[in-house]
Formats: sequence, C-alpha cells, structure tokens
Amino acid sequence: MSKILPVAEAVARIPDGAVVSVSSSSTLGCPDAVLAAIGERFDAEGHPRGITSLHPIAAGDVYGVKGMDHLAKDGLLTRVLAGSYPSGPSSVEMPEIWKMIVEDRVAAYNVPSGIMFDMHREAAAHRPGVLTKVGLDTFVDPVRQGCAMNDKGAAAPIVDRVGFGGETWLHFPNIVPNVAVIRATTADERGNLTYEHEGAYLGGLEQAICVRNNGGLVIAQVKRVTANGSLRPHDVRVPGHLVDCVVVDPDQKQTTETGYDPAISGQVMRPWDSFSHAEHGVEKVIARRAAQELRQGMTANLGFGISAMVPRILLEEGHPDAVTWAIEQGAVGGVPLTGFAFGCASNADAYVPSPQQFIYFQGAGFDMSFLSFLEVDVEGNVNVSKLGKKPYLTAGCGGFVDITARARNIVFSGWFEAGAKINLTEDGIDIAAPGRFTKMVDEVEHVTFSGRRAREQGQNVLYVTERCVIQLTGNGLLATEIMPGIDPQEHIVGASGGRVQVAENAKLMPKSLLADAPMGLTL
Repeated sequence: MSKILPVAEAVARIPDGAVVSVSSSSTLGCPDAVLAAIGERFDAEGHPRGITSLHPIAAGDVYGVKGMDHLAKDGLLTRVLAGSYPSGPSSVEMPEIWKMIVEDRVAAYNVPSGIMFDMHREAAAHRPGVLTKVGLDTFVDPVRQGCAMNDKGAAAPIVDRVGFGGETWLHFPNIVPNVAVIRATTADERGNLTYEHEGAYLGGLEQAICVRNNGGLVIAQVKRVTANGSLRPHDVRVPGHLVDCVVVDPDQKQTTETGYDPAISGQVMRPWDSFSHAEHGVEKVIARRAAQELRQGMTANLGFGISAMVPRILLEEGHPDAVTWAIEQGAVGGVPLTGFAFGCASNADAYVPSPQQFIYFQGAGFDMSFLSFLEVDVEGNVNVSKLGKKPYLTAGCGGFVDITARARNIVFSGWFEAGAKINLTEDGIDIAAPGRFTKMVDEVEHVTFSGRRAREQGQNVLYVTERCVIQLTGNGLLATEIMPGIDPQEHIVGASGGRVQVAENAKLMPKSLLADAPMGLTL
C-alpha cells in the first residue's frame, strides 16, 4: 500500500501533547510544507495543542522560509528545545518564535546541537538519558542557566549536574519524541528515502529510528515520488519501514534562497577558480591571520562569521585542498560555502550524517577549529549565543559548545571594538574613529565557551582581532602579536580598559596581511 498522502491527512495524525522532532538546518533540509500544514491545522481546528518541538539545528530562516515559525502559536507550542533558532539582521522583523521566547509565552531552551542528537540516540535505545561533559561551566550547566532561555524554561529544568565514577557530569533525562518530521529528495511508494539533491543528510535517520522505537509517527517530506523497486538500495538513507507517511512538495528549496544547485549536493564539481575570494577589508585581514595557524594535511572545523572566510583565504593563496574542512551539517572536504548557503559545501569528499559528525567533534578528532566571537571577558570566556538587547541577531549556540568542549586548538575571530572606523594602509591599521564599545568585557552576557575549563584541559586558545592576536594564559588575556599601525597602550590596553595586556616580547604582524594581493601563505 502506498504511503503517499496529502499533507493535511499526514499532519491530522499528530496528537495533542506530541513531542515533535524536526530535521532541518535553517532552510537546508527544512520540511517547511509539513510545518506549515501543522500551523494551518491548528488555526482551523485548534489541534494539535500543547506540543513540544525538538530542533537539533534551526528550522527555517528570516528570508522567506518560516520553518519553526509555523509552530509559534499560543496553545499549539508549549515547549521548544533547539540547538539554534532563526536569526538575521535587525533590519528584518523578529521571528514569531523569538517573540514567544522573549515574552515568556513558551518554555524555551538552547541545547547544543550534538547533545540534541545524543538525546535522540539515548531515547531510541531506551537508555536513561545523556551523560556528558560537553557544556560544563557554560550556559548549558545548571550552575549557570541550564540551557534555559527565559523564565518558563528556568522553571522546568532539563539538565542536572551529577557525580558518576568520581567525576562531574551533565545529565539530560530523556525527552522522548513521538513524531518525527524529516525531509529527503525522493521517496518510493513504500517510503524508502534518498537524498540526492540534498546538501546534507542531517539527522533524519536517527530521528526516525528514535520515534519508531518509541511507537510514534514518522512523516517524510520529499520533492518527488518514484515507483517501488527503482531506488538503488545503497542510495536509500532512510528505509521505508521507519516511515509512516510521505508528503510531496515539488517546490522545496535546497537551502536558503537556492532552489537547486548540483554542486551543493555533490552531483557536479566546480572548478577552483569559480569560487569568489574574500572581499578585501578588515575582516579579510583577520581571516588571513587566522589562516596562518593551518598546516598542510590538517582537518579543521569552522563556524559562521569571520571564521567562515578562512577557506576562501586558502583558495586565493593557491591551497584549495590543503586542509580538510568538516562542518556540523555533515560535509567533509571541499569548500564550505558562505552567506545564505552556509552549512553547505561544494566539491565535498563525503557527506556524513550530523549525529556522527558531532561524535567526531565532541571527541576532538580534528586538528583546529575556527570560530567567531561576539564578546570575550577577562577569564577568556566567549559569548556567541545571547544578545539581550537584540536576541534574534544570534542563532544561539548551534554546535559551538560541542566543538569547543575538547578541541585541542581553537582560533576565535572578531573585532576588538564594535563600530570602529578603520582604514587599511600600506603601513598598517589606521583607526580613524574609535568604536562604540569594546568586545573585551569584564563578564560576558552568556558563557558559550569557558576559559577556565579550557585552561584546566590545556586547550590552546587564540583570539584574532584587527589589532592583535591574544592568547589565553593562566593570567588572563595577553596580546602576543600586534598589527602594524597599532599603538599597544592606546589601542589595546587602553581601549580594552586594561582587560588585555601586551606581552613584553610581542611580535609585529607582517604587513602582507594588509595587502590587496595574495599574502604568500605557505602551509
């Protein structure tokens, strides 16, 4: 019997009080038609009511794909746990899910993406929840916020500190989903799913297994349907016995503002010279210095922001495949993309399911991680996950906490001051006007990365800015390299209110970092 159903019939099976797990990463892999139908059903019938939604990575964006915003209705949604949330510039309207969070109309939590996938694995195997050290001494830890994003979340804790084997751990008791909403490219009538046009596998298989093992409902959204027997078994990523019903959306986007690009799904390989280089400017200078930490043959991870420019630096310098990049959505190798296509890669060597990629990250098998920062404090703590005044300008932690928990080498990139007017000259950095405020603060608003724990574990941590390279030491933040044109006392010590000191033997950074031409990077 065919499992292909109209979307309204599929979502009519979702009961009140359901725990709904959604596979997505912004618009990449987003089953938006199903989420829209859930919201439409609630508007028409008042059901389903009182659901909890689980999002290992955000569903939807602020650029036209609503994703989890379809669920952001009083009465429909009562609790949401997500690795990340839709985010964007202050020029766009705040997403409905963020309005619910800041107005305390839903119990909301920001849970690291890797832990979210771990929660599905443990619930699938009927084990007693996730036991992990990921997130200790960060906002994930109940000694801080315990993942809670508002008062309703804080009133219903989801994580405990426990002792086990003589050590301190974080324990996340199971939150068991009984509905999964996943997405693929093609389904046959039995519900076997292939992903040939997708830019990542994400966690659809693991989410489907978890729900099936707990007697729930699995809904798959696809672009097209084919006859039984026409799919190669090796191509099937989610077998049909895990899928209850399939809905078809021929217009589903591959990722944000991208209908379909075969290079994103690995069906064609792009010439290296088809990739654009990073635009010349201050952020490129920062990314160039970060790239100098790389060596031939390394495997490196990177996050959103300035750090996402580092692969483009290698391209411009003639080292397109010297480093293997690994990103949390699952691509390995190739060139991670920037802008709207962040989370995708072209010319990838492989696509790994996100849950397996996070096992790799949590165990720190990679050589280097390049991440960005919003603010850094005197303890070396980093905030990327919360901006109280403009909350939806950040997506939350995503995989940041999983990646940094044990990483051996971390390079954080960002501006030393917010809003400084800076000119690049042949002689160095010219600060034409100081910034509105320093990014180097006494105490960060949200501890997404713990400097104290990094020191305890012997992690090597650098903060690369347009003025200097700062090293995390046992005595705090120490500038060890100075950009040409920068006055160390005025532009570093003074501008940071004394929070960053300058090493006596601090080196002058090469002027080649500032040039329009390639800087001559060797790996």
